[in-house]
Amino acid sequence: MSAAESPRADVVAALRRAGVTDVDDSTRRRAEYSTDASLYRVVPAVVVFPRAGDEVSAAVEVCRSLGVPLTARGAGTSIAGNAIGPGVVLDFSRHLNRIHEVDPESAVAVVDPGVVLDDLQRAAAPYALRFGPDPSTHSRCTVGGMIGNNACGSRALGYGRTADNVVGLDVVTGTGDHLRVGPDADPQSAPVLAALDGVVRSRLAVIRTELGRFPRQLSGYSLEHLLPERGFDVAKALVGTEGTWAVVRRATVRLVRAPAATRLVVLGYPDIASAADAVPSLLPFAPVALEGLDSRIVDVVRRRRGAPAVPELPRGGGWLLVELGEDDLDGRAAALVRNSGALGSRTVPTSGEAAALWRIREDGAGLAARISAARPGLSGWEDAAVPPERLGAYLRDFEALLAERGLTGVPYGHFGDGCVHARIDFPLGHATGRESFRAFLVDAAKLVARYGGSMSGEHGDGRARSELLPHMYSPAVLDAFTAVKSVFDPLDVLNPGVIVRPRPVDADLRLVSARPHRAALGFAYDADGGDFRAAAHRCTGVGKCRAAGSSGGAMCPSYRATHDEKDSTRGRARVLQELANGALVTGWRSSEVLESLDLCLACKACSAECPTGVDMATYKAEALYQRYRGRLRPATHYSLGWLPTWARLASRMPRFANRVMSGPLGSAGKRLAGVDRRRSVPALASRTFRRWFARHPVAPGKPVLLWVDTFTNNFAPHIGVAAVRVLESAGFSVTIPDRELCCGLTWLSTGQLGTARRVLGHSVAALATAARNGVPIVGLEPSCTAVFAGDALELLGPGPDVTAVARAVSPLAQLLATVEGWHPPDLSGRSAIVQPHCHHQAVLGFSPDRALLERAGIDVNVVEGCCGMAGNFGAERGHYDLSVAVAELALLPSVRAAAPTTEVLADGFSCRTQLEQLAGRRGRHLAELLADGLDSSDA
Repeated sequence: MSAAESPRADVVAALRRAGVTDVDDSTRRRAEYSTDASLYRVVPAVVVFPRAGDEVSAAVEVCRSLGVPLTARGAGTSIAGNAIGPGVVLDFSRHLNRIHEVDPESAVAVVDPGVVLDDLQRAAAPYALRFGPDPSTHSRCTVGGMIGNNACGSRALGYGRTADNVVGLDVVTGTGDHLRVGPDADPQSAPVLAALDGVVRSRLAVIRTELGRFPRQLSGYSLEHLLPERGFDVAKALVGTEGTWAVVRRATVRLVRAPAATRLVVLGYPDIASAADAVPSLLPFAPVALEGLDSRIVDVVRRRRGAPAVPELPRGGGWLLVELGEDDLDGRAAALVRNSGALGSRTVPTSGEAAALWRIREDGAGLAARISAARPGLSGWEDAAVPPERLGAYLRDFEALLAERGLTGVPYGHFGDGCVHARIDFPLGHATGRESFRAFLVDAAKLVARYGGSMSGEHGDGRARSELLPHMYSPAVLDAFTAVKSVFDPLDVLNPGVIVRPRPVDADLRLVSARPHRAALGFAYDADGGDFRAAAHRCTGVGKCRAAGSSGGAMCPSYRATHDEKDSTRGRARVLQELANGALVTGWRSSEVLESLDLCLACKACSAECPTGVDMATYKAEALYQRYRGRLRPATHYSLGWLPTWARLASRMPRFANRVMSGPLGSAGKRLAGVDRRRSVPALASRTFRRWFARHPVAPGKPVLLWVDTFTNNFAPHIGVAAVRVLESAGFSVTIPDRELCCGLTWLSTGQLGTARRVLGHSVAALATAARNGVPIVGLEPSCTAVFAGDALELLGPGPDVTAVARAVSPLAQLLATVEGWHPPDLSGRSAIVQPHCHHQAVLGFSPDRALLERAGIDVNVVEGCCGMAGNFGAERGHYDLSVAVAELALLPSVRAAAPTTEVLADGFSCRTQLEQLAGRRGRHLAELLADGLDSSDA
């Protein structure tokens, strides 16, 4: 064992001796926790997942005794670098996430620090209560993390900051003391508190004059809560200390009464600074939230998600979203508009539209990061705040500073509180990037101080701002901070380098060490300049991939099932970033890359739902390509990866092939093929669709080309038949390619990119003439259709044929929506559970399908999430149990709860296979349902 390994081994051994059970010092795990949502990278020695408060205390004691730094971490969504550290990282989110009590009488809740905010909101909702602050990361941030940073969010304007809503804390300090603190704490109840009281009383004047000047002054320590006239409230003072005084074991928080109704008013202004000018005139209307939104963020949403993702907005280049609660909503909204000075206004009529607007605002950090592909926006100067009456002037000077430094940024944020978020295109990859970054931060800190503001308005100082505190505070205040830190953590074990004795702001920057990675790649990475490093570093760590388990969506189905950071898009991206950096993870063939990507279902949901557009399915295919290029591959790559070839051969003798695969030889065949023994092999159809179509007379009408995929042709030709009938009823004349072709999906998903490129290239060439002539191309299998619409551009490059085919191809519902005068058959009275294929939602868009079903009169229940089969994934040995667990998240419970007469719609072959094998239900394709309607109308 090397000298470098020995200390880490000692820490692991000591933790286990102390009774800490879930300890991981693997390279892969350390890579996953090497950064948070910030620009900083610090590789931990060990990651610990405490299961109880006693394990938290034991971990602190081990670190104290060994002199090892300890950093507490919730969801890791910190953007200031306050959730990473070089020693032990304590992740509370995995086990310590229990809500112990919600008391509606006293309106308090008792929670573990790892409780996700949205889970607390759900527990409080039956009592018409809620926790007041709501950061944009509410679907994944933890209460402990909110306490660490004094999180605020949009509705802190109405309900206060986290500090205003904490009643009591159970903590273990850096001295090893176990304290339970709240308001009016007795300074004589513990030596630590007595020493703290002494520090405060010796500095009353400076605390009273420099701290607590306005609500979003959150930089440094909020020592004003310890003043005698404020009740020596140690719990409130601990909030926002970023884990540098103590580690929270449990928290008692105040809940507030949720308004019975709210109203969202959107106000438009010429630009974002003009919107800020209007804020003081709107505050007297007591809004619950008052947010600023820039047109550049809205434009990104339109580009990436389509125009329907953005509800109607009033005229302007900057907007204020104003949420009103309580009484007389109509009257107050009208009065607010009259006093707004806006170019235009709109009172949002539906909760769906309001949710869409809040979604844009909540995804602001990720969206602003991708405004420019050449220089993505970064989080180095993220949440400064000034008094609201000075916000407009500050923004103009801030924009001038950006221009002077040759930088661009997109401001948005909590304008009612004077808090501004901004993602800035710092050139950290350039030779002078570090110097440029540091110089800007110093000037920005001076600018905020000149406006009487705070460098941190809600995310804490962390590594990003702690060194800059002298620009904001006098030496006397900084001395007070140091004195209090010494009381609670004299050994400087807890989150060292933050606030007191800070690390330099330009130290530990993760992007400075990154180098371009363009050689011998399988994909083009066109949007990332052909650079895999840039693609991997798309992940900024906002952690929305960890939210799907609590808030719907399809992203990261494996994470939803395991709740392990390893299986999140972010965790995988961190390992790939370390690979691209060439530091902790070395080479495509490393075990860390294989372990990290093994349980990725390649569902592509992240490509649509991740605000920064991470596409882990593509990265997984790239990793498999690089790992196995020129080497022997796993058995499934030859069996399932070459499925189109085997299916084409077997379809010549379908009955014989089916008998073989269902008999004793089938079991042996599955073993050899790497297929799980619990999986049944789908039966081949007795006659392929192409054989049926060869005898089908061509109907007159507008030309349409039907793409005949492997699955429809060989396993489900009845779907192709139904599609032809529907298309002909809509006035189309259907043709198919004159020879058997393939999109290359199975080769692509197994990383056999050379073969995939060749197969897909032949198909694109065969479809190009029709596409260039304006003939629509309809695909019935969503994953195959999505290859032409998306993957082809990355695999083949954006040439004219590829682009023409990508524009021409569409699912059935999308084409039918363009047919003038066509109406779907009347299917009123029917209900359907719909399992959209993941690629359908992510690449093609499912809205046309939902709209068509609703026009047909069907009562639609759309399942949120993946079926768990995901092409070859669920068939592979070693993946079956997870495949079932994913199906149990949403699909299987929905089907079990449905009436026997409820239709189960699933356009994807893999989804239908999963339904049949796990639920015993036959899934049907949209084309079949519409064809049924044609039969009914004919009758």
